Amino acid sequence: MASPFSRLRVELKNTFTGTGAEPPAWTEELAEGDDAGYFPPGSAVWEVHSSMTPTVGGIRALLLQALHPGAMAGVYAHSNFREDPLGRLANTIRWIFTVTYGSTEAARSASGWVRRLHEKVTGTYVDANGVEHSYSANDPHLARWVHLAFTDSFLSAHQRYGLRFPGGADDYVAQWAVAGELMGVTDPPRSVDELRSQLAAYDGELTSSRQVQDALAYIRRPPLPRSQRLGYRVLFTGAVATLTPRQREMLGLALPHLGPVPIPVKPAVMMVLGVLKLGLGRQGPSEAAALRRIRRVTA
Repeated sequence: MASPFSRLRVELKNTFTGTGAEPPAWTEELAEGDDAGYFPPGSAVWEVHSSMTPTVGGIRALLLQALHPGAMAGVYAHSNFREDPLGRLANTIRWIFTVTYGSTEAARSASGWVRRLHEKVTGTYVDANGVEHSYSANDPHLARWVHLAFTDSFLSAHQRYGLRFPGGADDYVAQWAVAGELMGVTDPPRSVDELRSQLAAYDGELTSSRQVQDALAYIRRPPLPRSQRLGYRVLFTGAVATLTPRQREMLGLALPHLGPVPIPVKPAVMMVLGVLKLGLGRQGPSEAAALRRIRRVTA
């Protein structure tokens, strides 16, 4: 009979990949290819993405992306987040890990596949001033917003809950600009200052709406196994804590308080991330496959 910890490990792996105890087949494909990829071991991107902090960053990115009505309209009308929110999570993880750990050809191919899927994602949305606009998921303006939200969220989560990493924040932003370019973003930010400046340019476009609140209900309480719900609530709170006060206000979210006293969030988040690392292992199958490829092509 499997121990409770063994069952927890299987449940955790199934949440992140949808394949239970066995790693998904695509992770082994990352051992293929003829070069070391865009991000070598020890790079800022490799170090951040191989940690547990992207679990917080991913939640934050979904919250932040939802504040742009064009991005939210595409998700609301074309995504199956209501029926299969964890499947959407698994697909996003696949793209991020393929770009992070795969060969340059694998990264380009995965990004091209996502962009082809996005060709069907079109429609209209109403902006913060009540004006209707048409949108396409591959529109450079919306693609930039999604890239900025990912970059800012992964960086913010790691700065709050992770260890120091090579090169620091500017190196991370500069390196992950490659991912933006692969998704059709021209001149993505290559420093923290540029990231902040490009984010600020969207301030007047961000708004809350019924669609945002509907999506927020799914982000706040995804259909996780009972054993993971408390941990997820902690990670969700940790993600909310890294948003700006204005972003939290727009989403209708607040930090926990005991009367007038704010409750510290970081210790609880760090504990949950430690449990995740124990359950998922120090090295994931994507990273392991990439290291085998890199040893082969650099031997």
